[in-house]
Amino acid sequence: MTMALCSPSLLLPSSSSINLPSSCSPPLLPLAHSPSSLRPSFSFLSSHRPSHSLASSLSARRHPTSGRRTVPRCTFSDVPMEETAVLQHTVPPDFLSYARAFWVTKALIAWNISDDETSVSFYASRKADLHLSDKGIQGYDVKIQLETECCGLPTNVIEKFPHIATYKVFKLPTSLDAESLLKCQLVVASYGVDGKCMNATSLQIPGVLDDIFAYTGPLGATFDNESVTLHLWAPTAQEVNVCFYEDPLGGDLLQRIKLEETNGVWSAVGPSSWEGLYYVYEVSVYHPSILQVQICTVVDPYARGLSSNGRRTWLVDLDSKNLKPVGWDKLADEKPELLSFSDISIYELHIRDFSANDQTVDFDSQGGFLAFTLQDSLGVNHLKKLCNAGLTHVHLLPSFHFAGVDDDKNNWKYIDEVEMAKLPPDSDKQQAEVTAIQDEDGYNWGYNPVIWGVPKGSYSTNPNGPNRILEFRKMVQALNRMGLRVVLDVVYNHLAASGPFDDNSVLDKVVPGYYLRRNTEGGIENSTCTNNTASEHFMMGRLIVDDLTCWAVDYKVDGFRFDLMGHIMKSTMVKAKSTLQSLSKDKDGVDGSMIYIYGEGWDFGEVANNKRGINATQFNLPGTGIGSFNDRIRDAVLGGSPFAHPLQQGFVTGLSLEPNGYDHGDKSVTDLMLSSSADHIQVGLAANLKDFILTCQDGTTKKGSEFYTYDGKSVGFTLSPVEIVNYVSAHDNETLFDIISMKTPMEHSVDDRCRMNHLATSIVALSQGIPFFHCGDEILRSKSLDRDSYNSGDWFNRLDFTYQANNWGVGLPPREKNEYNWPLIQPRLANPSFKPEKHHILAAVDNFVDLLKIRYSSPLFRLRTANAIQERLHFHNTGPSWVQGIIIMSIEDGDAEKPGMAQIDPVYSLVVVLFNVCPAQVSLEIPALKSRTLQLHPVQLNSVDDVVKQSAYDASSGGFIIPRKTTSVFVELRNT
Repeated sequence: MTMALCSPSLLLPSSSSINLPSSCSPPLLPLAHSPSSLRPSFSFLSSHRPSHSLASSLSARRHPTSGRRTVPRCTFSDVPMEETAVLQHTVPPDFLSYARAFWVTKALIAWNISDDETSVSFYASRKADLHLSDKGIQGYDVKIQLETECCGLPTNVIEKFPHIATYKVFKLPTSLDAESLLKCQLVVASYGVDGKCMNATSLQIPGVLDDIFAYTGPLGATFDNESVTLHLWAPTAQEVNVCFYEDPLGGDLLQRIKLEETNGVWSAVGPSSWEGLYYVYEVSVYHPSILQVQICTVVDPYARGLSSNGRRTWLVDLDSKNLKPVGWDKLADEKPELLSFSDISIYELHIRDFSANDQTVDFDSQGGFLAFTLQDSLGVNHLKKLCNAGLTHVHLLPSFHFAGVDDDKNNWKYIDEVEMAKLPPDSDKQQAEVTAIQDEDGYNWGYNPVIWGVPKGSYSTNPNGPNRILEFRKMVQALNRMGLRVVLDVVYNHLAASGPFDDNSVLDKVVPGYYLRRNTEGGIENSTCTNNTASEHFMMGRLIVDDLTCWAVDYKVDGFRFDLMGHIMKSTMVKAKSTLQSLSKDKDGVDGSMIYIYGEGWDFGEVANNKRGINATQFNLPGTGIGSFNDRIRDAVLGGSPFAHPLQQGFVTGLSLEPNGYDHGDKSVTDLMLSSSADHIQVGLAANLKDFILTCQDGTTKKGSEFYTYDGKSVGFTLSPVEIVNYVSAHDNETLFDIISMKTPMEHSVDDRCRMNHLATSIVALSQGIPFFHCGDEILRSKSLDRDSYNSGDWFNRLDFTYQANNWGVGLPPREKNEYNWPLIQPRLANPSFKPEKHHILAAVDNFVDLLKIRYSSPLFRLRTANAIQERLHFHNTGPSWVQGIIIMSIEDGDAEKPGMAQIDPVYSLVVVLFNVCPAQVSLEIPALKSRTLQLHPVQLNSVDDVVKQSAYDASSGGFIIPRKTTSVFVELRNT
């Protein structure tokens, strides 16, 4: 993920265990102690699984307790009241704070109790009066003796809740009024043969809620010509009212209306004049985190408009004409051409980063949606340059309503950038100034969701009313017309807050205990950082699909990147893909078949190894057409992982060939590491296909799945090239230039580091699959070696599209996430030779543009099937006699006039790509490529890089000359 506050953008590598800072290690807490808000921690677009200690040590904050509200007493005439005769018990006094039993269907409860507990009773209290006395459980309205179910849990229940598969099962009476009981405080208690109460616990109820109340009808606000109807799914609520206001904040209450309930859905019908008003719900509901019935004030989970900071829902019809830019309804016909997902390339960008520092953007538009609509700003011109070279998609970091940034810009605090610029490049004063206001400025990545279906107000010129909606649509329209499709970063795996009191808690106020995933004790799971959601629960899964559909249809978004996708069930992802791709221009105004989805398929935490059902991980998704980030190629190119020692080197950063002083082992060890890295990169260049066959450096022939990472995970795992997203850097962790600056020897020149930056990018750009680039890779972007800049302000996240500077050496990065590396960071920041000049940045831009032009010069770089890759792509310089530091890949085309392989490229019959990471020029002969008519690619012949022009090919010997730290591309023209 990524996480802002606790940014797990965990591109968590699947290949190592990690030790996380204690500040991001939430405990598995009992219900009454569940954390209510995000706490700052670390971010990881890394890709290794965190160790299970991720959920072990984050300190929790108890919610304040308010006075108990009086609610009507519930009576159950068919179940007589009776006193408990037990006079002794061994139940702990805080038993209500735990929920160790599971009400899984209307008729069944599962509970892991011992054989000595011979009978079980069920208790319910409408007013939440259950308590333990010397007489046992008291304060109930209903008590029911349960029967043992000897057949165990049904198969469908085990598939949904595999972690309780072995629990004992108990039956409830078939005549039970479960619908009414689910509005109560609930407890089960067990007794021994002597009648002594041995155990008692609250219940987890998502299973039975799905069994009885799964719902597919309308939710949120629906409109017709004369009326508006509100729908809220809240089956455990005892009463729901809606309160209308004319103003977004403050103002007098206009009207309070009681909603009517039908099968768990509360609704109210009103006049069309409701449209444009603001409203909140008052939900009277038993909340297990405080063990009482509470009236929760909450916005609509299906809100399509909000007031500033999401305090009220704005009642809005997204189909209203005044919310549509001119030509909006015809945008589907203007979408940039996309013939295949294999043609996609992705550029990841934070909305505020894009223009906050761009002085060619007017002040009101800086850092917001409208900056993308300007025709001649520096940032827009930069995007046009990349688009004209072939870039297809812009991936926007979270742009829904998230916590951590005040929507009201008048409340923001700022640092004095003039004074900051006077400080030394390795000073710790800059980070002190930034962190002093980091929760009160305008910056956050946004991985702390509150409401998914509404654009973030701080990115608009006015967070109240129509602006956020209209301006977001203008941004999408402008990017599409520029030639770029738009990907949204969606964060469905967790929520910013829970509990009945936090302003940023929504779902947990409406149906407490349902939307969040809990452990077997009843505590909220926090492995994503905090408040993990549970897509295995029907209405949570439905909410995800509904929200995606809203963004696709109402905002015409072209793709979705899923943060910590592995924490979402595979079935939810497959349903989301199917739903999106079923959208049509005629019916929905969009072509859903061209909507691409991908995400972080890391497998860790409570969902690891399918413990909560089949989750959407790298190894579970092949065959679905859903993309996963490729941490294997990232780690092989750069070295180590985001959680390994920062000096651990990789294929491009000097491993074995240019040691940096870190102890990787002796030369035999580093040579083996280098050859293994080359193998992993070759699998990645072949789209990480599990069945792609290649010769590894020890001379054996293996499939991609038979190469392994150092923790035993297969390197290759895909069945299609569109199922892999290759990358070497993203918003999480250090930028590409910073990583290279850290891992290379101190004595290296900045020229060499710039060449390494380009080399790493070229491996991604020329690979099969979907290439993914972090915004700024192409301008040598630095964050002054900050490994997690989610909340590091504009200062450390600055982009400069004047190309004057790359933001290197703006002070030591923030202490919280980086202090332990300061001894390594400080001498590098202090050394002026590390800082690139403008000519380095300009060359980097030109070289990146060249790579895009090369990728899109031939369909051979964008093969569409696994069979095509296996048939056409070959690696040379393999086996025990390989020349170290050189990867050579050829991609062959057929001839339309000859039988056999089909012709797909009208221009080139063969392309050969040579990657040389060595510190010196390399000459070698490839007999299989003798007697060809290869020449340097026309783009490289005209490159600003004079070094690449030194590349050469000799047809008589199949010999190549590859300059130092260079990627050379040769092509064979047809009919030559």
